[in-house]
Amino acid sequence: MLPSNLPSALPSPDELVDSDDFPVDNEDQNFIPNVLLFLLEYIWKERNDWFFAVDMGVYHATSAHPKVPVVPDGFLSVGVDRRKGGKSRKSYIVWTEDNIPPILTLEVVSQTPGGEYDEKLAIYAKLGVLYYVIYNPEFWRRDGHLPIEIYKLISGSYVLQVGEPFWMPEVGLGIGRCQLADDPFGREVLSWYDARGDRYLSEAEVERQRAETERQRAETERQRAETERQRAERLAERLRQLGEDIL
Repeated sequence: MLPSNLPSALPSPDELVDSDDFPVDNEDQNFIPNVLLFLLEYIWKERNDWFFAVDMGVYHATSAHPKVPVVPDGFLSVGVDRRKGGKSRKSYIVWTEDNIPPILTLEVVSQTPGGEYDEKLAIYAKLGVLYYVIYNPEFWRRDGHLPIEIYKLISGSYVLQVGEPFWMPEVGLGIGRCQLADDPFGREVLSWYDARGDRYLSEAEVERQRAETERQRAETERQRAETERQRAERLAERLRQLGEDIL
């Protein structure tokens, strides 16, 4: 808990840089968290108490230098306004968000190690991020880790969790790997899952599923009508054979 007099000594939003100055070194660092963002936009479309950002600076007072942000590849906060004052955020400033830190941060490991397993882990633990996800599909052998690691903050320290998809009850979501649906490149991505371990479908997938259900319904109705037509023809033919006059 921050001291009640601390926010007045902290920089205002106008004094802070609005993004990370360092470019990512591969497209997955933006692509993977954006997949999660756009899926969340759909499955939580009726909710306004969450915020997910990609490559955005998080300013926090647990650092000795509050004007220097930590920049996750992606992060989720719950219990905050979907849009700050009805507008887009330039950055996420914890002391202006009722001191609510992200509940989940995501780092996608790239060719150039970025301190995901040590420096950033320590920062997020001190900040109070409950879940820290490190996705490392390309360089996990190099780094001596698993392709995906999910840590939970327990008594101030991160503990590696087991199971995938991994259910996070405090978030109300599970997270895990999957193949991107209908992707010509067959890319692996991260996705959200429900408490049963079922992957949440995107809006496009739901629409395709709905269209397929409607197609199957129409086909069933066509087959039923055809069966009725054939039955009527057989009955008419039988009556003709019995000498009845069919008008």
